[in-house]
Amino acid sequence: MADAMNLEERILELCKQDANGIPDSALQKQLPNIDTQQRVTAVNRLLSSGKIDLVKTSSELLYRLKDPASVSKIKGADNQERLVYQIIEQSGNKGIWTRDIRLKSSLQLTQLNKILRNLESRKLIKAVKPVGATRKKAYMLFNLEPDPSVTGGTWYSDQEFESEFVEVLNQQCFKFLLQKVENAAGSHADPLLRRNQSYASSEEVWKFITELRISKVDLSVEDITTILNTLIYDGKVEMTVSVGAGSSSSTSSDQVKVYRAIQPLTKPTGLMKSPCGVCPVFNQCYEGGAISPATCIYMKEWMDY
Repeated sequence: MADAMNLEERILELCKQDANGIPDSALQKQLPNIDTQQRVTAVNRLLSSGKIDLVKTSSELLYRLKDPASVSKIKGADNQERLVYQIIEQSGNKGIWTRDIRLKSSLQLTQLNKILRNLESRKLIKAVKPVGATRKKAYMLFNLEPDPSVTGGTWYSDQEFESEFVEVLNQQCFKFLLQKVENAAGSHADPLLRRNQSYASSEEVWKFITELRISKVDLSVEDITTILNTLIYDGKVEMTVSVGAGSSSSTSSDQVKVYRAIQPLTKPTGLMKSPCGVCPVFNQCYEGGAISPATCIYMKEWMDY
């Protein structure tokens, strides 16, 4: 019995070395003096006690250390509830559709729905409605913050595209860059110096927007970069790469993207006002795909508006 316990502890130690999990082939190499039956018995005991998970990848099976906190949360759950919980847990903060849970668990829909309701009532999991799929639910662990690709990120509130918020940010970012151009024009006679001084990094624009306090949510530099990109699409801003400019954290060898207001040559496309300019799944949108301009409910709402 002591030998069996020692073997289980050894397997747990090996699982701790890789958070993603360890394949059975690696266990064999690390435990050369343990025969197959002993190893399988020890692994099964760890699986049944909830100390490790069995994770299936495209190429192999992995043994992954179970989070002690999650073990205590599902204590007392039956095997089917435990299985559903583990499937949802593996989906991370992107969640998993009910259909996919059914396929992985082989449970009937009525039975699965009952388990999901039970886990939700115990605040172990939660249902979220992803952007672009308002009639579907994705499930994830209760304490996780959904990935921006699920919620739409900064630019969506309760699945509604915040077009007015984006428009205000767009105007203020452009106003800041215009002011940079005007200030540079009055400070240097050298046209090259004037041009260089008229550029600003996304970090500079972010600081300006932050100080205005016009946003109820905390914006990141990446959020402001997204807004600047919509201005580029509209032909109101140009971007170039400068060496060691615009960022307090940059060194002389860093390459920094900088932006400058320009006079648009054509009428703006209006992309900044449509959901596409800041859509978190824009790269997945194409004709004939699961997400396309023809089926996007946000594009339809914008066109109707």
